[in-house]
Amino acid sequence: MLRFLFRLAAMVALSVSVIMAVLDATRSVAASAVVMTPLNTSWLAVSPDTRIAFESFVRGKAGPLLWDGVIGWVLNQPGFAVFALLAFIFYMIGYRRQRLTGRFAQT
Repeated sequence: MLRFLFRLAAMVALSVSVIMAVLDATRSVAASAVVMTPLNTSWLAVSPDTRIAFESFVRGKAGPLLWDGVIGWVLNQPGFAVFALLAFIFYMIGYRRQRLTGRFAQT
């Protein structure tokens, strides 16, 4: 059941990554230059209230060092790359290995 949830989260993250990549590709074609929108810009465009609430939560619970150092760096990366990496991590957690038991059986 837990593997299913991680695979589902990987599929959702990959879907968001593809949507963000298509939006960036469309903007790149329109501008005749490479355009990669940071995750922070996309998040503020979709839901600024949750972005501000998340920042205040992290600064209140973990301190400004975590926000400025780690999370700020992640939010400045292209959104499609962040979600693609997240999808890969979720997929690897939910991956089911093939059993080696019957692989070398005599026939």
